Amino acid sequence: MVTPGYLDQPPAHGAATAGVDVSEAEEFLCLLHHEHPGLGAVHRRLEAVRREIAESGTYVHTATELAFGARVAWRNASRCIGRLYWHSLLVRDLRQVHTPAGIFAELVRHLEISVGDCAEPGLEPGMRRIRPVISVFAPTPPGSRPPARLWNEQLIRYAGYRHHDGTVTGDPRYERFTEAVSGLGWRGKGDRFDVLPLVVELDDGRAHLFDLPEHAVVEVPIVHPEYPWFAELGLRWHAVPAISNMRLTVGGVDYPLAPFNGWYMGTEIGARNLADSDRYNQLPAVAARLGLNMAHENTLWRDRALVELNRAVLWSFERLGLRITDHHTESRRFLEHVAREERAGRPTPADWTWIVPPMSGAATPVFHRTYHEADLRPAFYLDRDARELSTRGNTGCPVPRQRTG
Repeated sequence: MVTPGYLDQPPAHGAATAGVDVSEAEEFLCLLHHEHPGLGAVHRRLEAVRREIAESGTYVHTATELAFGARVAWRNASRCIGRLYWHSLLVRDLRQVHTPAGIFAELVRHLEISVGDCAEPGLEPGMRRIRPVISVFAPTPPGSRPPARLWNEQLIRYAGYRHHDGTVTGDPRYERFTEAVSGLGWRGKGDRFDVLPLVVELDDGRAHLFDLPEHAVVEVPIVHPEYPWFAELGLRWHAVPAISNMRLTVGGVDYPLAPFNGWYMGTEIGARNLADSDRYNQLPAVAARLGLNMAHENTLWRDRALVELNRAVLWSFERLGLRITDHHTESRRFLEHVAREERAGRPTPADWTWIVPPMSGAATPVFHRTYHEADLRPAFYLDRDARELSTRGNTGCPVPRQRTG
């Protein structure tokens, strides 16, 4: 997925319980002014920020600081293969939007902006641009709960319905989440690709449910360039991967609601979401249609089915003019990013287990080298409670919920 990654084990972070770490704020501001010398000397801004932190425990980023921080957080994301594009991230400053309805409206707008019809250099004629976008809402004040956050892992995900016989219709990954939102009054159609509602939780603990409008969810029917029967599998996937449960930290200030998107690398859909045995598990169905011998693993039926499923994903997006990338191309581009960062005198932290694609890894150039990992800030973090919310909801909270919209 060509979107920012995150660190699995975030370090203890004091912004929510104490004040902002002054040294972290200073380090960030010095980095900004070093990379953008046109902003002038940093000492006046440092003095103002020190006073602000001393008085209130935190400080307010300028629009320039927020935009730079969000982009550098992507640049620092060790699990993302698509960081070549970090400077192109569109940063939407929504820190003044606080109501559930207002937040939801901006999340819909985020999806609308991310998929456009504008031509872009390097794209084939007729391709629709999927542009990287981040929408940053209010930060967490010192000593307070997050003013707003989403339960959802991504803005668009599909429900999973477990039946009495143990089978699941839809995405098994979100079975518990589907149960949680159903307990709050949501009712899906029971289909394989029911889009889950967005759940906005405010600092009072109330959960507000919103159904995404159809026009905001661009989906791609998965068909094959050679096999007409592929359409009979009834597969599809959404075009925009918008991660929505990670905390953005910039100069010591935490932004708990900062959804962002890039565009898909085909293997994320074809080798994981639709292929994993604990997700849509489509390799046996594809292999059966291909007439492959599945009696023994040494026939490599899984590998052959995997290739055709991934061909179908790439071709399906491209035939609709929706931006997607393949793992060979993106691997080369990642090494181009590494080279650019080296020329700029900056390190490129990377997690080998995420950078190497989930199919044909040894056939890509990112496989044949080592990387170093580091906790560079600004950064994105996946907190443990956010991970739990994205899979199970917040069923243990005693505060009443309400359904909105």
